[in-house]
Amino acid sequence: MLEILERLDGDSDDIGLMVELVAALRPRRASDGAQAGAQVRTLCQLLKGNPRHAAALYQYSCTLLRQRRHASLYTETGVLSNDGFFSELKRRVAYRILPPALGDDYLSDALDRVLFRRSDQRWIAAVTAEDWLALLDVVCAAHAGPPEQLLLPGLLEAIRTLSYRISAIGLEPRLTNFHTEIETYESPFLAQNVETLRYLDNHQQRQLQPELAPEDGSHLGVMLDQCDQVIASIRKKALSQGTSIALTYLLVTLSQSIQRLRKLLELVEPMERQARRMAALALAQELISAHSNKYLVRDLIRDNINLLARNVTENASHTGEHYVADDRAQLRAMFYSSAGAGLVIGFMALFKLLMSGLRTAPLVAAFMYAMNYSLGFMFIHLLHFTVATKQPAMTASHLAAELHSNDGRNIDIDSMAELCNRVIRTQNMAVLGNLATAIPTAWLIAMGWPYLTGQPLISPDKAMHLLHDIDPLNGYTLLYAAIAGVCLFLAGLISGYYDNKALYTRWAQRIMQLHALKRLIGAPRLARLGHYLENNLGGLMGNFYFGILLGVMPLLGFLLGLPLDIRHVTFSSANFATAMVALDHQASWQLVLTSVAGFLAIGTVNLLVSFGLALWVALRARQARFRHGWQLLGALLKRWRQGPIRFFFGSAEPPATPQGD
Repeated sequence: MLEILERLDGDSDDIGLMVELVAALRPRRASDGAQAGAQVRTLCQLLKGNPRHAAALYQYSCTLLRQRRHASLYTETGVLSNDGFFSELKRRVAYRILPPALGDDYLSDALDRVLFRRSDQRWIAAVTAEDWLALLDVVCAAHAGPPEQLLLPGLLEAIRTLSYRISAIGLEPRLTNFHTEIETYESPFLAQNVETLRYLDNHQQRQLQPELAPEDGSHLGVMLDQCDQVIASIRKKALSQGTSIALTYLLVTLSQSIQRLRKLLELVEPMERQARRMAALALAQELISAHSNKYLVRDLIRDNINLLARNVTENASHTGEHYVADDRAQLRAMFYSSAGAGLVIGFMALFKLLMSGLRTAPLVAAFMYAMNYSLGFMFIHLLHFTVATKQPAMTASHLAAELHSNDGRNIDIDSMAELCNRVIRTQNMAVLGNLATAIPTAWLIAMGWPYLTGQPLISPDKAMHLLHDIDPLNGYTLLYAAIAGVCLFLAGLISGYYDNKALYTRWAQRIMQLHALKRLIGAPRLARLGHYLENNLGGLMGNFYFGILLGVMPLLGFLLGLPLDIRHVTFSSANFATAMVALDHQASWQLVLTSVAGFLAIGTVNLLVSFGLALWVALRARQARFRHGWQLLGALLKRWRQGPIRFFFGSAEPPATPQGD
């Protein structure tokens, strides 16, 4: 380190010496903050012992700063570009593979050369603020202070650039068409630019005439607050009217630009010296952290997809409210709805068995299976029936909406236990409803098939194969059930995505503009069709893609040579009934018990996997962390001990409705 200080030349613009000096400070392990702090304190002592070295380092740093442009570092590092989500994603992926060429004109490129390791942010953040400020004091001891006059022009230029950028984004059609109030009233995005330009003009005049009174920056702060309020209003509106990746990207870019503008304004505002030093150090560390992660795809996806996922899961949450029964009357309604779905699935299981006997090519078989699943599930949706395993993705989002608490506080455990209890009993009733009709339907079909065709539906060998497929001791059965649970989870996300898309793109209004169809069926029917599709597009597409996933999974496993298949509780129970008929009800009690335990275990895995994944995504989308799991589990066990019958079957009386004043 001393050898590097000896070679410092205050008039040199060679960035290599700074690279060597930072390398001398860099610890062996980025996580070793103690070693990094010790290195910084050692440099301080060396500079204190030799003021000539401190003066040379000061002059050398000023030369590097003077010959490079600063504004792009403040306006681009840590702030998304205006290129759009997919262009930014492609750029980051390309630069992770082959970094961009670096020049000598920009301070951001100099930072790239000096802090070339992505882990540098860790040890820099680990060094205490006192150590960094002490180093700064030693370097600037022989002068009036930090080279603020070198930094100020870049800060002012960055403030102007960010203000213009905020105005431009505020005029984007995606924003104004979605939030028309921006055009109806004076836009705060334009107003802040007027205030910013006035503020900068006053600042420049005071450089020439120091006796002028400084412009009050509080009004500009009010304008930025109003911009934040508009962004919050748009995000709240998007929860009910849907959003898109492009709109979400604009909102993230806008928020980041406003936040950075506030921090830059804070640095140029008159303030107490120590407060300014701390603010500058905080901004420097933020820029270094953002610089280290500027090509990370994960951060881009986190900043944008979380907001989009919030809207997707919010639509699923509203749907999930209909899957939570409050009393026994609603539980009976859920049972009847699920029983209807079980009846349809009994016939779907029949069609799948018939298709499997055709001995077609694997691709053709996968297509037929997928269409059987997709059309069957869509038919169930059209009849307003309920498939039990489709509920978790919806109810998990509803639960996450109630569990939402960023700080983990202000959550009523008893109320959450009651909601979870209602979800559990509703889910159990839905499973019972599916099984109560799927098994008898499949059994009746298998019993009646020989009278209609003169031959059994399946052979005894095929029956044993079906029973083997649902054997829980078979190594892959529960794995296949978990894969089906993942498919159920994905179907829930797809459903929420299309619900969001239908709202955002105003499907009902667009369908009303189909004049040819209006002449064919009439305006009233077309209006009903439009509203139906806008409200049910998610359910229809979720069921369609769920069927596709179930149908192609075995083919995918065959092509890849991997154990990929699905096991679904309702189809497994129907297959069990069909196999019993094919075996003429002569199966041993051990085989019957194993098979029943098998499809019940399949159902349990289906529900747990889909519910767990959906709840995890819904909580992550809300950036919530629920830390009261054991307390909630204890409250549920307490409710079960107090009344097992009520726990599983609810109260006979409807819940009391709170009376108004």
